Amino acid sequence: MLSRVAENIYWLARYVERAENTARLVRVNSHLVLDTPRGIAPGWEPLVDITGLQGEFHSVEREPNERNIVRFLIGDANNPGSILSSLAAARENCRTVREVLPRQSWERLNELYLFAKENIQSGLTKGGRDDFLDGIIRGSQGITGLLGSVMYRDEAWHFARLGRNLERADMTTRIIDVRSTDLFPDDLLESRSLDTLQWISVLRSLNGYQAYRRQVAIRVSRADVLTFLFHDASFPRSFMHCLDAVDESVWGLGESGGAATRGIRRFNRKLLKINVGELNQASLHEFIDELQIDIGRLHAHLAKTFFPPPLELDKTA
Repeated sequence: MLSRVAENIYWLARYVERAENTARLVRVNSHLVLDTPRGIAPGWEPLVDITGLQGEFHSVEREPNERNIVRFLIGDANNPGSILSSLAAARENCRTVREVLPRQSWERLNELYLFAKENIQSGLTKGGRDDFLDGIIRGSQGITGLLGSVMYRDEAWHFARLGRNLERADMTTRIIDVRSTDLFPDDLLESRSLDTLQWISVLRSLNGYQAYRRQVAIRVSRADVLTFLFHDASFPRSFMHCLDAVDESVWGLGESGGAATRGIRRFNRKLLKINVGELNQASLHEFIDELQIDIGRLHAHLAKTFFPPPLELDKTA
């Protein structure tokens, strides 16, 4: 497979996953605002922190209120991480590799992009937001399901799997890091009901509430949620499950023993030796920072191994 084709498939999967994750974040926060007592509802700025787009948001002078942040995350063409921008990038990557993907994947992705583009204004309203976000989530899941159910298990499938699971691992750590600290003021978290609501929100952001209740416990607690989201390899959005999927695809591409495999082994050692449920907030933040750095390194290893080198800028220009 050409390295450029591999790179396009990898990023196609990452962008589709990113659009779905962003839609989930906005939807969960919208519902959480309605569930909390008046006067102590969570803010919207933590959503910008989760996506790591603080610089882009604050590059334009605007208040970090609900309307501005929802617009920024859903339809801001100048935000590379918005739902519309992510789907546009996924669509462009898909267009260049249509010959190696199921025929319906281009049709589904094109339909989803057009749906997002044509319904942005409705998605910005409180009344139309749920329908818009549900459409994005269903459409993204449909594309992911199509690639997973009918795509031949060759190199192209492995690169799509790599992109999807690295993006999930990245978002899982971001949600835990920011949601566990910035959702409610510290003095209010002394209330058990608000503490429980906070961790239910974390689970719902990752579509893991039902699985947690079935497999872990009826009661939602910080320690149990952290253990579930980091260590439970049977939950598809847990960090361990994503890491296992990346490891399997690296092996499937014949790169066992390379830099990427060594990076995955480092991940495993870190996860196995730390009981995340016992970490205080400062230690948890430090641990997640290390994982974020390692995710970046793993992506760099994959890019160096499989993708074309970045274009060098003309220094004489």
